[in-house]
This record gives sequence, C-alpha cells and structure tokens, in this order.
Amino acid sequence: MEIQMMFDFFRILEWRFLTIAPCDAAEPWQLGSQDAATPMMQGIIDLHHDIFFFLILILVFVSRMLVRALWHFHEQTNPIPQRIVHGTTIEILRTIFPSLILMFIAIPSFALLYSMDEVVVDPAITMKAIGHQWYRSAPLHEGD
Repeated sequence: MEIQMMFDFFRILEWRFLTIAPCDAAEPWQLGSQDAATPMMQGIIDLHHDIFFFLILILVFVSRMLVRALWHFHEQTNPIPQRIVHGTTIEILRTIFPSLILMFIAIPSFALLYSMDEVVVDPAITMKAIGHQWYRSAPLHEGD
C-alpha cells in the first residue's frame, strides 16, 4: 500500500512538472515570475536568484549563530557568565564579510543597471511632464 501511495505521489509530481510548469501565463496566487520575454527581464530574474542565494547563506549563518549562542550561554549550562573584554577578530570579520557580500551583489546589479540605460535612437512619442503647484500636466509631442 505504501509503495502504491509513493507511486501515485511521483505520478502527480511528474504531471505537475511536465504539463503545468512549462506554461507561460501568469496564474492567480503564482509564486515566482513567468518566463522572461526580453533579455533584460532574464537579467533581472538572474539577479534575483543571485541575491536570494546570498540571502539564504546569511539566514543560515545568522540562525546557526543564534542557536549556538542560546545553547552555549544558557543559564543551566553556564551559570556564571564569562566576561569577554576584547573581540577584535570577530569585529573585523563582522565588518569585512558584509562588505564583501555587498560587493558580490553590487557588481551584477551595476552591470544590469548600466545595460538598462540604453538610449532609444528614434522614440515614437515624446512626453513632457510639467509639475505645477497642485496638479500636473503632460503635453504630448509627436516625433518629427
């Protein structure tokens, strides 16, 4: 019976990933983005995945440190707390590692940002937005 349930589970997974997953249209309550239509959107999705990878690493590291601190500095295991005066090494590491992570995130971010800044040679429409005190106006100018 257990083997049959496992077989049914894998058959449902196969149906899900082979028939529904490749579809392009967005669905209500969709978790994730649909397929990219432009290389720019593909770059945004790749950047999101890269940043999410660093986010998971940070989450695992901080969770491990929190659990370790709660385990080692519990009142029953350590009734007399230790006095730590200098922590130069940990302070240096706590400064260097976040800056390195930010650099690893910034390099692909700036590359994507500069690739988005391409100038359109011949725009179809030019819009001029004017902000007044209590309202705004936007006259349209047709291209010559």
